[in-house]
Amino acid sequence: MYYSNGNYEAFARPQKPVGVDEKSAYLVGAGLASLAAACFLIRDGQMKGERIHILEEMGIAGGACDGIHDNEKGFIIRGGREMENHFECLWDLFHSIPSLEIEGASVLDEFYWLNKRDPNYSRMRATVNNGQDAHTDGKFKLSDKAAMEMVKLFFTRDEDLDDKKITDVFTEEFFASNFWLYWRTMFAFEDWHSALEMKLYIQRFIHHIGGLPDFSALKFTKYNQYESLILPMIKYLDAHGVQIQYDTKVTNVIFAIQKDKKVATKIVYQCGGKAEYIDLTENDLVFVTNGSCTENSTLGDDHHAPAFNDAVGGCWELWRNIAKQDPSFGQPDKFCTNTKLTNWESATITTLDNRIPPYIEKVCQRDPFSGKVVTGGIVSVKDSNWLMSYTLNRQPHFKEQPKDQLVVWLYGLFTDVPGNYIKKPMRECTGREITEEWLYHLGVPQSEIPDMAKSARCIPCMMPYITAFFMPRAKGDRPKVVPDGCVNFAFIGQFADTVRDTVFTTEYSVRTAMEAVYTLLDVDRGVPEVFASCYDIRVLLDATSKMMDGKKLIDRKMPFIINLLEKRALKKISGTVIEDLLKRYHVI
Repeated sequence: MYYSNGNYEAFARPQKPVGVDEKSAYLVGAGLASLAAACFLIRDGQMKGERIHILEEMGIAGGACDGIHDNEKGFIIRGGREMENHFECLWDLFHSIPSLEIEGASVLDEFYWLNKRDPNYSRMRATVNNGQDAHTDGKFKLSDKAAMEMVKLFFTRDEDLDDKKITDVFTEEFFASNFWLYWRTMFAFEDWHSALEMKLYIQRFIHHIGGLPDFSALKFTKYNQYESLILPMIKYLDAHGVQIQYDTKVTNVIFAIQKDKKVATKIVYQCGGKAEYIDLTENDLVFVTNGSCTENSTLGDDHHAPAFNDAVGGCWELWRNIAKQDPSFGQPDKFCTNTKLTNWESATITTLDNRIPPYIEKVCQRDPFSGKVVTGGIVSVKDSNWLMSYTLNRQPHFKEQPKDQLVVWLYGLFTDVPGNYIKKPMRECTGREITEEWLYHLGVPQSEIPDMAKSARCIPCMMPYITAFFMPRAKGDRPKVVPDGCVNFAFIGQFADTVRDTVFTTEYSVRTAMEAVYTLLDVDRGVPEVFASCYDIRVLLDATSKMMDGKKLIDRKMPFIINLLEKRALKKISGTVIEDLLKRYHVI
């Protein structure tokens, strides 16, 4: 497997890999990574679909990319997916998956046309004082000290950030900035999360710094990610004869391990209450999604809070059993043993009449029933004790959604502190109480909140491991996509390790899948490298200018000697293309 860039290889089709007709594939889990791997096995590996087997513990595919209409509870989304134009592997995949909406188009075509026609941006990024504009006004409010801390982190080597927390590299001036408000609410970072992961995010998305305050950097699907992304993949795989076996819990993969060679020899699983196994040869390729951010998710309803299930089960136990066999298989306990630090809670609120929508329209400054962008990303409640954020994507968010209803997704980053209106921790609240807390921050008069909350349905969802991949880590804690010496085995998904990309994205799942398939089948086509914006001087200059909130570099307070050197340097570049470049991006 190797990396490529440009469109030369992007438009090329690889030749059929040698020996692929004698090979089979077993994929553990039916989330985005696994489905993507199956698609790559067919499209680029040219493996016959009937030789591809997906084993899924649940009764539905999609993993964390969900969107469900439950006949009893109503509409449910545990989370949403933010995407951007430089998700190279994701778009490489979806330009080959037929759209379910538009005949003759791909999922990428459909997505591209939608976001060209209706570009995303927010008119209200944050509120305070019961729905009033927090007037972040597109500013980052980074002090000179905080800005220098960011620069230092940007240039720090990965290995120097092993096991360090964000609080180890930033001081209070940074945490008081608008930048941190934008960042932590958009990506769900907590103070105690990995400084390395923070650095990777800054480098990965440096080209979108200017779009951070208003979400103009983001793009969204027409419907929830299950209907817009997962279902087209399932139909594609079904058409090729891929078999998905549901209600099947894989508990272990057994290896024969020699000094320089590791071969998966057996898959152990449970189905229908019986222990079963699959014997493997070197021609049987195994792809395992190790770890899950939505493992042990529980749902509540209007009258019940969701249970907090922090048992280490399911895919975490599978990874533990695999990891016991060799150090190269990673350290799952680094991520799954402290749910106090990895949980937060989301909720799906469905409005049932016309009382709540006017308050939504006042905040987002758009008609929520227009079918176009509504909030344009999350609205963060800056003075919320739960650090609540909520969003309405284009409506309807579900194909089955009635035209007079709105589906809102909400989450709280701090689940263990009392709310502002409901004096209980979020994790102890019923759906009705979460709705009331939201209405309070939406600006509904307190006297009307209890009755108005009855005009909505709320399904809360507790996720004990939702930010497990952000826990401080060191090299080797996440296993390589294909661990050293493995001939027929790969890890895929958010807890496999690949260079320069960032977890908690659809791109990461698809990238690891692509790398796994290309490596094990020796596909002769490059995997698109991570967009190299952090090495582009134009992007760096533009991001620097944006983060200075319009100030010029010479306006910043810096030590005398640096100011002196800077003035001399400006004289040297006067009249050159370097001066033109610095002026173009408003640095001088």
